[in-house]
Amino acid sequence: MEDSIEMVLQEYGRVLPTTRPHPVLSAGTGVLLTGLYGVWSLFAMPGFRKVPLNLKKVTSTVRARWTRKYDDQEQIISSLVPYLPSSKDQTLNTMKLLEGRTGRLADLGSGDGRLVFAASSAGFQCTGFEINSILLAYARRKAQWAGVPSSQATFVKKDFWKTDLSKYNNVTAFLAPGVMEALGEKLMKELPDDARVVACRFPFPDWPHQSSAGSGLDQTWAYDMSTVRSSLRNMSSTMV
Repeated sequence: MEDSIEMVLQEYGRVLPTTRPHPVLSAGTGVLLTGLYGVWSLFAMPGFRKVPLNLKKVTSTVRARWTRKYDDQEQIISSLVPYLPSSKDQTLNTMKLLEGRTGRLADLGSGDGRLVFAASSAGFQCTGFEINSILLAYARRKAQWAGVPSSQATFVKKDFWKTDLSKYNNVTAFLAPGVMEALGEKLMKELPDDARVVACRFPFPDWPHQSSAGSGLDQTWAYDMSTVRSSLRNMSSTMV
């Protein structure tokens, strides 16, 4: 289990403090930091998620930019959701909320695949959705190195916003708070009643959670779709 959720991004190096910085040391530090920023950019910048406009009402608090027509049917916005790896504690908290469950699992924005590997080791049939080609290639290569069969963990370059998720009875998501409402509307339409959704760090607004694990930046929330639908129906009836 520990091997499945090991941290992928390691600390690249440390610079020893000196009372008087040596010119060569200072120059080397600058080159190192520039290189690290370049590597970070390769992972983070391509990871912006696309959110269909018909799933979300744009508010002044959401930073977005308009793009062209999407499949000649709808316009989309590109919400700022760069790649941010989940911590070891966050991954463990997610797995705690999935204890006792089985079946198919979809990880929305799977990044380097750490959550998919953890869930596959627990017996889930996992699909990681990722549009960042670099992260996708990394996760696939890691799966090959680890000998994880495709029947347990598959990484696909697909836009989950355009994918029907109805065949999954487990869904995990670590996305920006600005898209959680839109995601909730999509999952409400597509997931079966016996599905469980686990949100990392940012909960679904107005959704009653079944349980939670951890605290602070590592907190996760579990939602059972049957309970969510029942609660929202009751809420709507009382407002009429």
